[in-house]
Amino acid sequence: MIRQDAVMTTQVSQEAESKKPNTGKIVIALLIALGMGAFLYFDVGQFLSLASLKENRDLLLAFTDTNFVPAVAIFIVAYVLVAGLSLPGAVILTLAGGFLFGAGWATLFINIGATTGATMAFLAARYLLRDTVEQKFGKWLKPFQEGFAKNAFSYLLTLRLIPLFPFFVVNLVSGLTRVNTGTYVTATAIGIIPGSFVYAYAGRQLGTIESLKEIASPNVIAAFVLLGLLALAPVLYRKYAARSA
Repeated sequence: MIRQDAVMTTQVSQEAESKKPNTGKIVIALLIALGMGAFLYFDVGQFLSLASLKENRDLLLAFTDTNFVPAVAIFIVAYVLVAGLSLPGAVILTLAGGFLFGAGWATLFINIGATTGATMAFLAARYLLRDTVEQKFGKWLKPFQEGFAKNAFSYLLTLRLIPLFPFFVVNLVSGLTRVNTGTYVTATAIGIIPGSFVYAYAGRQLGTIESLKEIASPNVIAAFVLLGLLALAPVLYRKYAARSA
């Protein structure tokens, strides 16, 4: 009886603990909400537009020429915030990076900022949402989780290479999976290089760009899709070899 009472007491205690609000989750959710709210309240989006970038090009160039290191730091932090909070404006920042720093350096700075921000969003989604999602939909998610985990690098690389999949959606969905954080970071860092370079290079001709659609031409999209399909080749080969065995 004493042992049974002890077990029941432990179970009740665990259930009570599980029902307590998680302070860490609340704080992180509030910080994310505050960041998004500030973005909307101060209308920061007006500065992350093609028209605004072209209008302020001389001012931005002058500042970068005289304050290169601070300009790089501001650029990377801005990219981290945009990617981490899933805010619009990443394409404009990429064009600005190419215009201000050149395609090569801009691709490096973009990679640092975007990968860091994407990792923050990934970890936030995992910390805030994954347990809840697994509790409610674990039965249906299990096959997907297992399949994704086996080929996580190839799948993530494909999703990053093909620009048809929104950046923030990949961050969120990946956080709900069991993919290893190191695999996620590596696939993200590699997968965003081609797209970052293309848009950064286009930023060098900022004065001639009238619409973002001019950059994402059908040929460019097709090239990205081909790269994404090539990234899936190892997965397809393993499946074919398993069936043939």
